[in-house]
Amino acid sequence: MLEQLDSLAPYAAMAKLGQALASPQRLRLLHLLAQCERPVEELAAAMDEPVGTTSHHLQKLSSVRLVNSRKVGRQVFYSLATESVLRFWLLFRDFAENRLSDLQLLRRLLEASRAESGAIDIKTLRTKLKGSKVALLDVRPRAEYEAGHIPGALSAPLEELPKLVRQLPKDKTLIIYCRGPYCLLAFKARELLAKHGIHALCLCEGPVEWAAANLPLERASSNGRPADAISRNKTKSRNPEQKRK
Repeated sequence: MLEQLDSLAPYAAMAKLGQALASPQRLRLLHLLAQCERPVEELAAAMDEPVGTTSHHLQKLSSVRLVNSRKVGRQVFYSLATESVLRFWLLFRDFAENRLSDLQLLRRLLEASRAESGAIDIKTLRTKLKGSKVALLDVRPRAEYEAGHIPGALSAPLEELPKLVRQLPKDKTLIIYCRGPYCLLAFKARELLAKHGIHALCLCEGPVEWAAANLPLERASSNGRPADAISRNKTKSRNPEQKRK
């Protein structure tokens, strides 16, 4: 039996994972799904591509068990398959940053752009949040905010921000964040606020990085009920892989 085993067989199986990841669109889908579960239509809109194209990429990710799907009525919702996939995605991204010079350059350019008008990291944010002169704005889509946000943050989706400008506190320092170091939503939000004469700082990270630092997230319900604290990286009971061990 062992004599008939191809010595390349294990690596051919592993290569399927590499093939599924060998697409910038699929990597960005993992980035989006790290925020929360989303229907295919919303993911396609975020990707700015046809629903059929997005569905094809999601099926490729599903074939190697990186994402799960469930049907609600006529809609198909996708999510990361397990917490281990989220950890894998963050490790993969960090590894790529360490090995790829073009990605390092891009990261430095983004960090420099944030620093021009003021940027802070998670450690500094935690210190500032202990005071009462800071207002934290989450400019991601509301569904992502409700799934998990940094405690104390207010939901101010980018597309709704123009209507919310007058409601923003004028006696506090505004700090805005989005999906993390490669997301551009916070840049766009800061530009919009600047046109209204409002200065804001940018957080270099997002909720996923916050949770990865063993810090709790809050979850808000769309029905207006109080938010409750959650910690995405401590939900071991939700990981079916760990249950099988």
